[in-house]
Amino acid sequence: MASMIVISTTAIPDHVGGALSRWLIEPCPGLFVGTVSARVRDELWAAVSASVGEGMAVLIHPADNEQGFAIRTSGQRRRHVVDPGRPHHAGICRPPHARGGDPMCRFAVSKLRASSPRTWG
Repeated sequence: MASMIVISTTAIPDHVGGALSRWLIEPCPGLFVGTVSARVRDELWAAVSASVGEGMAVLIHPADNEQGFAIRTSGQRRRHVVDPGRPHHAGICRPPHARGGDPMCRFAVSKLRASSPRTWG
């Protein structure tokens, strides 16, 4: 069954964007959207992640979970999910100890946890 996917790219080689544009539309530079089967999605992602180089790519696709979608990342410029157990409250930022890290990363995540209406174990 075909489902909608979104692939966002940054600083990828031209041939990768060309391969994606064969299957998906590019409404703005680096953003690809389309409806493909799971097999085509996985093949496209394998090609993108294998050749992304120093760029970055993010794939968002439907999944059978609480949020209804899953996120995959690839490349040197990707950001780390601070708390993968809570994707809907996760602060996506570079850890403070990483090169170019965000010193406010821990603060933002602690504020999210403090304001969360649920108790997370």
